[in-house]
Amino acid sequence: MNGRTDERNETAAKILDAADELLVEGGVNGLSSRGVATRAGVNNALVFYYFGSKQGLVERVIERYYQRHVAALEAATGMMTGDLRERLHALVDAYVDFMEAHRRFPRLVQALAASGSDFHELIGRHMTPLFRWVEHALDGVAPATGPLAARHLYLTVSGVVTSWYSQAPLMAGLWDRDPESAAAADERRAHVHWLVDAMYDKLVADAM
Repeated sequence: MNGRTDERNETAAKILDAADELLVEGGVNGLSSRGVATRAGVNNALVFYYFGSKQGLVERVIERYYQRHVAALEAATGMMTGDLRERLHALVDAYVDFMEAHRRFPRLVQALAASGSDFHELIGRHMTPLFRWVEHALDGVAPATGPLAARHLYLTVSGVVTSWYSQAPLMAGLWDRDPESAAAADERRAHVHWLVDAMYDKLVADAM
């Protein structure tokens, strides 16, 4: 069956949700069709019926995240007003909002990227529209090459946002508050906005 119909199919969606949880818990090597079926509460054969193989299942989990991610950024883009600084802040908020709603996503991508090259092409392919959006947004402001090029700014902002959600659980013993609390998340969001302002001011100053 075509896995791309899964968003409209309750059973396939349960399988994807179960695989998502198990991938974060145990990585690709710890994932099995039987474990997914048990977590989803479905027959083991249905995992293969909808997704064909473990590889196909993992790919669809990743694709679902990136499709939702791009859709969230596109929706935010459609509502953006103001100058570039304001639009960049709106983009950051859309990015952070997505991560808040999908906290497993950065940990999953990190685990898959570290597991070997099997999923590198898939992850890179789905990163492309995000990168192109940043390139377009900074066209005429960021230089084509050098330390302030769009490629570096994309990696910097993306890393600053996603690393929080992959590393915050490890910071509990170092912070004076719960690093996964709403207050800590708000503080982190404010820091990302500060970083965007610092980069933007540097870009504008260099362009003058």
